[in-house]
Amino acid sequence: TVFQLVDQAVDFVLGKIDRTVGTRSESVRAPRTYEIPPEVITEAVVNAVAHRDYTSNGSVQVMLFSDRLEVRNPGRLLSPLTLEELRVAHNSVPVNPLLAESLYLAEYIERMGTGTLDMIRRCAAAGLSEPEFAVTDGFVTTVRRAALVRRVVGHAEGQIGQVEGHASQTEGQAGHAEGQALPSAKDAAMLRACDREAVPGEELLAAAGYPRRTGDFRRRLERLLNRGLLEMTLPDRPRSPLQKYRLTSRGKAVLATSKP
Repeated sequence: TVFQLVDQAVDFVLGKIDRTVGTRSESVRAPRTYEIPPEVITEAVVNAVAHRDYTSNGSVQVMLFSDRLEVRNPGRLLSPLTLEELRVAHNSVPVNPLLAESLYLAEYIERMGTGTLDMIRRCAAAGLSEPEFAVTDGFVTTVRRAALVRRVVGHAEGQIGQVEGHASQTEGQAGHAEGQALPSAKDAAMLRACDREAVPGEELLAAAGYPRRTGDFRRRLERLLNRGLLEMTLPDRPRSPLQKYRLTSRGKAVLATSKP
């Protein structure tokens, strides 16, 4: 299926790039950090599949080099979209509306054309250059990989300095985070929804009272994940239709302090 094709392409890249594995201090699953955020890889592949020209005999190409990831497809931008507009808020103009709708319903893409902006934001957060978009003999997305020295040595030195200088402060903040009350009733409702077992995103939607996946819901879910209160059952495939969410030990501690 189209979903399996996307997952296989993303898994191929994740299996070839560098990654670091953390400790199980906050969860039964050790956190993994990739040199290119998995969400950026997924977005590039999904865009290529969703917006390619299916009248062409060409195919989507996912190529990993020592310094970059390139995703090519026989497609083009539809008017009035331009390459410059991909870097600012813009309307979604799908080349294949039915395919884009299916990928949206399976939670692989956003409806409102936020994918390229999300890629830019996540690359910046990971210390990478902004992704490059070009139209040559097709549409090309290029994500630059981190230089080896900066990626390994620089990151390690920064982490050591942080640990040595802020160990006690970090421990205090972690303890505070575990005991503090939740910021809103919607957050508490989403955590309670997966208190007993891992649940799909639709159950979190219903628990928080959202009629559909809005931007507010996505931001709320991402905040709970970033705070370590929730975790994905498939962290390497964040947009998989089989994705579920479960409560972490920190989430349980915070939930215990909230009012039912």
